[in-house]
Amino acid sequence: MKDIWDDLVKWSEANKPFVLARVVKTWKSAPRKPGAAMIIDDALNVAGSVSGGCIEGAVIQEAQNVMESGVPAHMSYGIENETAWSVGLSCGGDVQVLIEKHWSASENPSAMKVWNRVQQSVKENKSLALLTRLGIPDSAPMMIDETGNTEEAWQDFDEELQELSLKILKSGKSQIQEWQQHKIFFHAVPAPDQLIIIGAGHISVFLVQFAQQLDFDTFVIDPKTIFANQQRFPVQPTQLITEWPHEVLQDWQLHNHTYVVFLTHDPKIDDPTMHIVLREPVAYIGALGSRRTHAKRCLRLQESGFSEEEIKRIHAPVGLDIGSETPAEIALSIMAEIIGIKRTEKLE
Repeated sequence: MKDIWDDLVKWSEANKPFVLARVVKTWKSAPRKPGAAMIIDDALNVAGSVSGGCIEGAVIQEAQNVMESGVPAHMSYGIENETAWSVGLSCGGDVQVLIEKHWSASENPSAMKVWNRVQQSVKENKSLALLTRLGIPDSAPMMIDETGNTEEAWQDFDEELQELSLKILKSGKSQIQEWQQHKIFFHAVPAPDQLIIIGAGHISVFLVQFAQQLDFDTFVIDPKTIFANQQRFPVQPTQLITEWPHEVLQDWQLHNHTYVVFLTHDPKIDDPTMHIVLREPVAYIGALGSRRTHAKRCLRLQESGFSEEEIKRIHAPVGLDIGSETPAEIALSIMAEIIGIKRTEKLE
């Protein structure tokens, strides 16, 4: 729901009813994955997409019925369904869409509590999963975050369901699963990946471009204002910070969706920041420099009390070895390595 999050919050704060439509299952060549969402209000304002255009008209029509009745609809569009041809799925893709009134307009207080908790978790940059029982109109959703904390947990919620929820949340793949003879839609809402770039040199300019195309929030930190200025970045980072990185990161939420790249070549900037990052559960630490430069870095870290196992977390020289030479090629190699780490951990 990242692509419609701002609209979701804005519409809910306006205290007007609207409908949320979510893809819950797909087959074959359906254009969007489970978890894709769109919202529709009674004036036919729309944000988001569940199919890239081919079934939106049918979903909007059904949303009006849901708006009036308040009863969720679980719709299927596929090549065996005559409706599929009229809405443009002649390519052979099948899709199931859950259409329901958004929880902010629900008369069920439990649903509203879940929505409030979802907003808070997103603000805290936590991953979460929304669990919805399919086929039970008056059943409120429940939420579980990456730490296992729940909001409005169902009475039959147990350790087995908790483990299944956390497994799906870690995979990042929304899906329907059967549990105790119920079909449940597990909507995985991963926290945004954040790339923290220490140093605002030439490589950083391209790294920001690639990272943002891959849906990373990007934060460039460099106390040297000659480099850290907005004019140097054709694609603006999420935030450009002209302070000492170790001072900034002392109060930063560093977690397993955080990727940190050191690009300054300056121990005065890198070392105190590295001391912070190495003791946090970040997903990736990469550092620019030759093997000789990294050996010196490792020695300094050993002298500062870091273990060999901790130091091995650093990927250096940073990036995949693709023979890169230019700043753009180096940035590409770094993002390739980061994506490799990200996807591999999801498979574990």
